[in-house]
Amino acid sequence: MDDPIEAKLTALGLALPPPPSPGGNYVPHRINGNTLVLAGVIAMRDGVVTHAGQVGREQTVESGRAAAQVCALNTLAAIKGALGRLDRVKEFVYLGGYVNAVAGFGESPQVINGASDLFVRLYGDAGKHARAAIAVAGLPRNATVEIQVTVTFT
Repeated sequence: MDDPIEAKLTALGLALPPPPSPGGNYVPHRINGNTLVLAGVIAMRDGVVTHAGQVGREQTVESGRAAAQVCALNTLAAIKGALGRLDRVKEFVYLGGYVNAVAGFGESPQVINGASDLFVRLYGDAGKHARAAIAVAGLPRNATVEIQVTVTFT
């Protein structure tokens, strides 16, 4: 049986990358009952950061949104790695979004919408989540965006 969420991804012209590997001494996810807590992921493909630098300096709000979408795809790959199928997700509970940005940057929500919007496009109301969108002075590997997601599943 085909996974309808992956079919939606294909229809959007997107594809899942391989699941991200931990970059330190931690696990990529934890399962507690029917809750999947995922480690944070940055905007990276094939071991290379796709968007580096701060929004407001090397990156724009729009390129930051694109970085957040890359993070969302990496998160989906991690979900598939943990659960076997994307359509097992019942709902997105929480998304913590971190934007590497210049001091005083106030548009973190618009950047993190790059991830939130993709989850809602794929899952509808089940993709809506509680969220934080925080500007920070730096992220691992100078990535522009990092997200951390919690979902429930069946």
